[in-house]
Amino acid sequence: MFTTRPELLGTFGAVASTHWLGTAAGMSMLERGGNAFDAGIATAFVLQVVEPHLVGPAGDAPVIVHSAKTGKTEVICGQAPAPAGATIEHYTREGLTLIPGNGLLATVIPGSFDAWMLLLRDHGTMSVREVLEPAIFYAEKGHPVLPRVAATIAGLKTFFETEWPTSAAALLPNGAAPEPWSLFKNPALAATWTRIIQEAEAAGSDRETQIEAARAAFYKGFVAEAIDAFVSRAEVMDESGSRHKGVITAQDLAGWQAGYEAPLTYEYGGQTVNKIAPWGQGPVFLQTLALLKGFDLDATEAAGAEFIHLLTEAMKLAFADREAYYGDPNFVDVPVEALLSDAYNDKRRKLISDRASFDLRPGRVAGYEAQVDRMMAVLDRLSTTEAVGATNEPTTAAMQSARRGDTVHVDAVDRWGNMMAAMPSGGWLQSSPAIPELGFMLNSRAQMFWLEPDLPTSLAPGKRPRTTLTPTLTTRDGEPYMAFGSPGGDQQEQWQLLLFLRAVHHKLNLQEAIDLPMSHSTHFPGSFYPRNRRPGHLIAEESFGSAVLQDLRRRGHDLEVAPEWTIGRLVAVARENDGLMRAAATPRLMQAYAIAR
Repeated sequence: MFTTRPELLGTFGAVASTHWLGTAAGMSMLERGGNAFDAGIATAFVLQVVEPHLVGPAGDAPVIVHSAKTGKTEVICGQAPAPAGATIEHYTREGLTLIPGNGLLATVIPGSFDAWMLLLRDHGTMSVREVLEPAIFYAEKGHPVLPRVAATIAGLKTFFETEWPTSAAALLPNGAAPEPWSLFKNPALAATWTRIIQEAEAAGSDRETQIEAARAAFYKGFVAEAIDAFVSRAEVMDESGSRHKGVITAQDLAGWQAGYEAPLTYEYGGQTVNKIAPWGQGPVFLQTLALLKGFDLDATEAAGAEFIHLLTEAMKLAFADREAYYGDPNFVDVPVEALLSDAYNDKRRKLISDRASFDLRPGRVAGYEAQVDRMMAVLDRLSTTEAVGATNEPTTAAMQSARRGDTVHVDAVDRWGNMMAAMPSGGWLQSSPAIPELGFMLNSRAQMFWLEPDLPTSLAPGKRPRTTLTPTLTTRDGEPYMAFGSPGGDQQEQWQLLLFLRAVHHKLNLQEAIDLPMSHSTHFPGSFYPRNRRPGHLIAEESFGSAVLQDLRRRGHDLEVAPEWTIGRLVAVARENDGLMRAAATPRLMQAYAIAR
């Protein structure tokens, strides 16, 4: 089939990400003798500079890695938890019923920096300086600002000037938003990373010693001190319509480190699919596969109504279970084994008919019935409440600040058989005010928590929010095969499933699967403030064609037609057992890029 660009092939290495400058930086690490992990780390730091509306240094990053040296596939959890002061009682005393989508109360401990340093120490080969230098260059010398970044800043100009003056100073050079494609700099961020390198190198010449010193500089040194000082004195407007102080402290940062976990896995189509645990939405992907394995998807068309209908209806069931069961396994007993079992999914599969469902239908796992009922009661109450998040109506200024951030993605594979997939996000320029001494913002991941007690995702100190971040890495016969992902919040799994199932059942290559028309649903409650839900909704690109779209309407879907090339931001790499590597990136938004040679 015709594709917008070729699927790239090579035997040396491959990198794919959501921005061409990030991908180029990653490939430069491979060219200099680094491995896939060095490449992914350098890419991720560049993305913090060139896609600041989607990711920042104080964000989070779940990473799935396969090491050729150990033969193991592991998850690095770069999703840090809520601060010690983040209690339901404190937030409700502030007059809140939902955690705002921005501002200082929405932040959890920054997780991504420690995750990258842990990956670099244990699996990389390069120094802190080497992986940070490309990002420092673009922050200091400037990069061509994306039109979407420029538009986001322009839309927040008045709000920044009125409510978040530190962001105005950092993002409005000469008092104006940057013009699209003009050079845009972040000298304060460049200085922060340069100081981290200096402190790392002052600790000694050993690579591991330098990495540990960099971790300490961020979580126990000048970065943590600057965060503490800023939060302790700032009281800022957020989406609730009121001003609030944050609760995060230097002590919170000092008490946390990224760590390793075993991935959740499911066998499908000759591959082992590796996902993160239910502190994220990764199991949704696996549950959907467990439901779909009872259908003959080989007989469907990759852009046909039957395929899209079955996938959408299966995802509705899996996402309903996400709401009822998922949470941080350190705090919540999540019945993952039952949710992925044949017995459970054989029963659930019978709910899928030839008509679109408009109901939110979580399953009933024995022993969890009361929990499911509590969650459904909260969702029912939310759906009938007009004013959410505060006791007063949001102000004009607060509404001006309601600019959703998103996510970026990084995949890398090398000639030795190392592979990684990472979904960095958070710390967007619109998430909270800029910290002047550091050149970056805190994250807003705490908005995933509920302020209702006794739910799987109820707010609690030290608890991880149920993130939407969900990279995917598959293996075949113990060897790494595919790494892929897409930004998109609640849509991440939906678009990734389209890619994966089209590759497995319709035998499409990566670029073909990415270029075909895309779709997703907002049938289930959103993970972000104010957690809206649109029952029965399905949005599909007009490039599906009138016959397919009409068929989906006939099946009862509340269909919204989107312009072609507007849904999904997938990127992917793959490696065959003989060493041939493949890479692809979406043409949508005209910025994602893949390189392979």
